[in-house]
Amino acid sequence: MKVKYELIHQDKKTGARYGKVIFTDKNGEKQEYETPMFMPVGTQATVKTLSPEQVKECGAGIILSNTYHLWLRPTPEIVEQAGGLHQFMNWNGPILTDSGGYQVFSLARNKKKDITEEGVHFKSEIDGRALFLTPEKSIEIQNKLDSDIAMSFDECPPATADKAYLKNSIERTLRWAKRGKAVHQNQEQNLFGIVQGGPYEDLRKWSAIETVKLGFDGYAIGGVANDDECKDDMYKAIEYSVPYLPEDKVRYLMGVGEPVDLIEGVKRGVDIFDCVSPTRLARHGNALISGIRKTEKGDIKEKRLNLKNAQFKADFTPVEETCDCYTCKNYTKAYLHHLMRCDEAFGATLLSIHNIRFLIRLTEKMREAIKNDAFAEFIEEFYEA
Repeated sequence: MKVKYELIHQDKKTGARYGKVIFTDKNGEKQEYETPMFMPVGTQATVKTLSPEQVKECGAGIILSNTYHLWLRPTPEIVEQAGGLHQFMNWNGPILTDSGGYQVFSLARNKKKDITEEGVHFKSEIDGRALFLTPEKSIEIQNKLDSDIAMSFDECPPATADKAYLKNSIERTLRWAKRGKAVHQNQEQNLFGIVQGGPYEDLRKWSAIETVKLGFDGYAIGGVANDDECKDDMYKAIEYSVPYLPEDKVRYLMGVGEPVDLIEGVKRGVDIFDCVSPTRLARHGNALISGIRKTEKGDIKEKRLNLKNAQFKADFTPVEETCDCYTCKNYTKAYLHHLMRCDEAFGATLLSIHNIRFLIRLTEKMREAIKNDAFAEFIEEFYEA
């Protein structure tokens, strides 16, 4: 399905965007999704512990799957034989596939040696066999997966990379983007370009301008989800990239899912986000709740409850009284505590439902605030909490 972004309203004080991502299939039928939007991640063609129906009930629109993992198992050929990723995983909404780059670069041992002009050498995390991923191969895999949005294959430099390294990395990423675009053959699939450049204003500007010149269906801001990267650098990367991206194209911040980062990203003009954090936190017994906390370093992070803690053993209240998710409507902290302490999979399912719904509900609130030109007040209330 071909994608189009429609900007409907910008908040008068902050410039935050409310809009729609509109997908049109070859028969002219449309699917429309409001932004800002959070996209759950289904790495291996499944959002962990949840059925497609449960993900839908959380209010999800677009979901993600991972090119690298599906390349290894079950292979793109199997997915293609199944009729594409939608048929294979029984998801009737849009699917975005990443390029596999993030996983590949984390697996490359010697960055200088394993990253070549042609592609990246690395070893499979499953069986240790030698693998080689190129821009052409990444696009070929995504064409076979038949996702609605495919991502260009880019270099994912470490957060510690110096400016000289980043400059060379951007040049390589641009060359790879051209190569990937040249072999992209799925006419019903949209191809997004990725902006890199670390926390440097001139590099981000240059990367954004040159990527836009290549003419993609949408644009992503990459290199911001590194564990070593501080939030200030993340916000700088967004601020330095967004002004040079087209107003009539989707703006996607890759791998970001903390509530505070969603809000700060929207404030800076981002439309869509993704992250594995809501289901990962759930599997460890953590539930997202309203409010913020400060780390020892002074960073602002999401507030959460660890339902494994003994204090919840006899707490017969929902995770959040005001939450409208299935979990909060039907189950108590005491029951969730029991499930997690007994390692019951149903506990991870219930917490995943809550966490995904929590982030989607946050984007719904942001949409309403933007439509009413009240996003600045929304941010103020969020931090006061």
